[in-house]
Amino acid sequence: MSLPLDQTELPAADRDGIRVLIVDDDPLVRESLALGFEPLGHSVTTCSSGEHARAALAEKRFDLIVLDLLLNDISGLDLIPELVDLDPSAKIVVLTAFGSVETAVHAMRRGAFDYLTKPVTTSELQVLAARVAERRNLEQRLQVLEEDVRHNAAATPILDSSNPAMARAINLAREVSATDATVLITGESGTGKGVLARAIHDWSHRSARPFAAVNCPALSTELLRSELFGHVRGSFTGATDTKVGKIEFADGGTLFLDEVGLLSAEIQPRLLRFLQDKEYERVGDPKPRHGDVRLIAATNRDLQQAVTQGEFRDDLYYRLNVINIQLVPLRARKDDVPVLAYAFLRFFGAKYGKPLEGFTDEALEALRNQPWPGNVRELQNAVERAVILARSTRIGASILPRTEASRALPGMTGGDKTSLTTLKQMEARYIKHVIEVTESIDEAASVLGVAPSTLWRLRRKHGI
Repeated sequence: MSLPLDQTELPAADRDGIRVLIVDDDPLVRESLALGFEPLGHSVTTCSSGEHARAALAEKRFDLIVLDLLLNDISGLDLIPELVDLDPSAKIVVLTAFGSVETAVHAMRRGAFDYLTKPVTTSELQVLAARVAERRNLEQRLQVLEEDVRHNAAATPILDSSNPAMARAINLAREVSATDATVLITGESGTGKGVLARAIHDWSHRSARPFAAVNCPALSTELLRSELFGHVRGSFTGATDTKVGKIEFADGGTLFLDEVGLLSAEIQPRLLRFLQDKEYERVGDPKPRHGDVRLIAATNRDLQQAVTQGEFRDDLYYRLNVINIQLVPLRARKDDVPVLAYAFLRFFGAKYGKPLEGFTDEALEALRNQPWPGNVRELQNAVERAVILARSTRIGASILPRTEASRALPGMTGGDKTSLTTLKQMEARYIKHVIEVTESIDEAASVLGVAPSTLWRLRRKHGI
């Protein structure tokens, strides 16, 4: 008898095909199990030893691993930790003809998902596959929800605009979402490039599979390579475990590369190879692996200029720039400001438990007249701050932060042309001022409406 399984009627969503690896040294058992899974629409790979199982996991990912505890070359119990390292997302179910509670406990402690005894019936396999599919789908949904809360709190209003150019960009994104074409989203920091990338994934046929995002400049070259492609244990200092890269994790889904224009010269050819051949290697493992992900990249940099300056490969640029979507800065679509502001007000009002009615006319006018150098991200931060500080049911202008550009900055006072300054100097002064009046780099980046990594680059640019 196996451990108790809930053999109930399976909903349609739980009949999704899963990828199964069967590891058993008995060819009759392998064949019998495969015949139990395949008619249910599941993809099956069989192995006769621990060595063959390691090789199979080096090639692809699996949702379920059915493992015999008595193999010729290794104990199944000893193999479990290795399989967990090679594919942490796979659910391992152990098989034995000598079932006992003690064996089950040992297997679970080493990373097994469930435990079955031979002989296994077709109905047991059906329920097991359904449980694994359900668990996989729930984990993917949970990850999407967690990412939504962290990065995409109020995305819906960003994906609607009265500005003709922005509306065309959003419509183009909807059109290309039906394809697997590589998309390059360009625009200033804070315009919603990450939000649009997620929307393209959600609108696509890949929406049930993972969406993985990587902020390219936030990591060193070595760590970024590991983040994208994964690494094996011992491949570099600190690599104590085998790690699945974002390409492997997002198999069947979408990979989003933010600030792709800042990729190092070492990573660029590796990414190009993946785009061309869908092939890559984990760090420390020369064996080629294959990945099926749709790539969306974003940058606020002029990549054509970077190519001309020899800082970005032209062949990679052409591979990335299959479909280009240009987002419009918020200062060029002022009619969208009230709509966005009210959407953020509703979200943060609910988040902080404040039943706010809206903005005063003076506050709305102030919001419309701001230049918003940090774009939608800066507006979102401004509204969140106002919600926190609000002491009445309507937000007034007095608690709305003003950007430095709307104050009397050096170079913007009076009508004396001799006091005028360059845009670069103005940017440097503003950034320096924000850093001085805030308590941390993260807070300064939030006020500026940029990522901390972007602020770091701006400081280096201006020598701050």
